[in-house]
Amino acid sequence: MRRRAAASLLGCLLVASGCSAPTAADPATGAIQRILDRRADALLDRDESGYLAAVDPAAHDLLAAERQAYRNLTDVPVRSWEYELRDVDRSGTRATAHAELRYRIAGYDGAPVTSARTLELAERDGHWYVTADRPGEGGVQQLWQQGAVDVVHGRRSLILGVGQDNARLREIAAVADRAVPAVDEAWPGTWSGRVVVLVPGSVASMAALLGASEASYRGIAAVTTGETRRQGSSPADRVIVNPDAYGVLGDFGRRVVLTHETTHVATRADTSAATPMWLSEGFSDWVAYRDTGRADGQAAPELERSLRRGELPAALPGDGDFAFDAKADELARAYEGGRLACELIATRWGERELTDFYRAVGAHERREGAVEDAMNEVLSVTPEKFDALWRDHLRERLR
Repeated sequence: MRRRAAASLLGCLLVASGCSAPTAADPATGAIQRILDRRADALLDRDESGYLAAVDPAAHDLLAAERQAYRNLTDVPVRSWEYELRDVDRSGTRATAHAELRYRIAGYDGAPVTSARTLELAERDGHWYVTADRPGEGGVQQLWQQGAVDVVHGRRSLILGVGQDNARLREIAAVADRAVPAVDEAWPGTWSGRVVVLVPGSVASMAALLGASEASYRGIAAVTTGETRRQGSSPADRVIVNPDAYGVLGDFGRRVVLTHETTHVATRADTSAATPMWLSEGFSDWVAYRDTGRADGQAAPELERSLRRGELPAALPGDGDFAFDAKADELARAYEGGRLACELIATRWGERELTDFYRAVGAHERREGAVEDAMNEVLSVTPEKFDALWRDHLRERLR
């Protein structure tokens, strides 16, 4: 395994995977690792022939795909690129290697993006060659596999697009550049202060980057990739824009969307499996609407309509209420309810207490008791009392 600085590369997505060193009893393991090291070095050194040397010359389709992928990545700056073998299953002159691809974009990634890869290899004349390279378990398609990656550098953002007009990418960079300082003001603490945004060519391409069905994201303007780990440990995030849904938004909507997603990037290290969706999504929406001057009825129209019908929610929205395949009005109510819960904390207890509460919840190793303990420690309130205060807050703000 080698770490190299330099050159240019990629923009993609992360996939959760742990990594551990494989057993080195079989000499093929070391040989395959060295091949992958040379492949990574060649990519960073912009050595196309060296990169392709790892591919079986007889695998013509793979060779053509890898050549195109290599050329698709030329303009994307990368700080490091490496493969880490997890295990190798060998049968004679054939082997299947499970590896973790880890890379960082220069100036943006404080931690690597990780992606599980499965490689098929064949041995010929004492040399191992890659015959297939595909996503590993839970893996997804990469942006560079969808076409040539165009790069736009913002002041505090990097926009990577495929099949997009350069003017559109510059517009997205301008919105992202406004989102970063807005998040800085609302989220005290250390984070990268920069954001990487991927803009694929269509909603179908977006879904491929996320390993999901196209229908799941058709009405979603953008999402943030990421995995929750222990507090303080987090891989790099990517904001992925749905060009279809984002394109129909006005200026205000685009600002809200990218500020919301950038907040997820900033809070990732303090978001864990203990963090409920109403808090993670509500906080991001609270930051996005903070200081916009929008009245609550404008920012929470579905809850306002529910209130007028006398249908006040009985409790904070559950995780299932935030499913992308939920009905549009139900999903909107979940986001609005989470945002107003965070607004309640910010106005009644203070903005610093809101961020302290967020971190206290995320510091728990499991969901059970996390919110209850944090409410007691930071807000000195029980969940039952908080629910009552939240319902009162809805009546007051939306009447």
